[in-house]
Amino acid sequence: MQAAVLLAIAASFCTATASLAQRQGAKSVQTTGGFDTRLLLRLARQPVWLLGIVSMIGGFVFQLTALRYGPLALVQPILSLELLLVFGFLAFAGRRRTRIKPRDWLGAVAMSAGLAVFLRLASASGGRLHAAGSSWLLAGLVTLGVVLAAVALAFRMGNRPGATPSRRAALLGSATGIAWGFVAAVIKELSSHLGGGLGAVFSTWSLYVLLVVGAATMLLASHALAAGPLAASQPGFTILDPLAASLLGIFLFGEQIQTGPWDLAGEALAVALVVAGAATLSRSCFIRGELADPSCLPAGIQAQAASRQRAASR
Repeated sequence: MQAAVLLAIAASFCTATASLAQRQGAKSVQTTGGFDTRLLLRLARQPVWLLGIVSMIGGFVFQLTALRYGPLALVQPILSLELLLVFGFLAFAGRRRTRIKPRDWLGAVAMSAGLAVFLRLASASGGRLHAAGSSWLLAGLVTLGVVLAAVALAFRMGNRPGATPSRRAALLGSATGIAWGFVAAVIKELSSHLGGGLGAVFSTWSLYVLLVVGAATMLLASHALAAGPLAASQPGFTILDPLAASLLGIFLFGEQIQTGPWDLAGEALAVALVVAGAATLSRSCFIRGELADPSCLPAGIQAQAASRQRAASR
């Protein structure tokens, strides 16, 4: 179990790097009003986005190995550390020109504490190596239905007058988070074949489902990042991915978490802390990237800007 935790942390470092690189690449790419199938081709021309893909592959390898040693309900919540790592990197890189607000620290503390408490109380364990084909079919259809409904609503909203990019990005981010949760479940299935060598890996259906669903989800994530500010899409990535994966782990693989009344109450409170922390961090000046906002500047620079503005108005 300890190996699963360490590997999941390593995976979160890789996915944080991928998020930063893909975010930078998506900034300079515009999407059409509909589902743009050529988006990945335009992104692939940018070296920074390709760096994100390499980091994502590294994260996948660590995640695959982690899921071989631990349940989904343990590994996927740890991967939500990605947002904390992204915030920490951006805060360190921009510490001289951007002010860290008290709410940013509160968000980081709330998310860290919520995650730690949830993992401690849930104590995920058990589970079988494989799920029945009928269970996979049901899980796949339900996931596909929810994701398609969110995507359809997002693009329909994008064609309405007065619709904001933030709402569209939030819906696409939520759809992406749910889809990544399903991808994690497929990775869990695939991880059970690693002991059989390459022959066992290439002969299982989960590898080919992973390639198709993973590519589609990556395209969906690219649309979410390009549709609006990261503050809108990131909560869906961070919260719904581990939530969907944990539910699928319980349904498909029979994983167990503590379900006593006090345990459930504590777990609900911990999840609420994670949600509140993620929502707060997503609105941080560092995560949003809106460093031109005067409130994001250090006090000294704010005073200088205000003084210049008063002088110009005279």
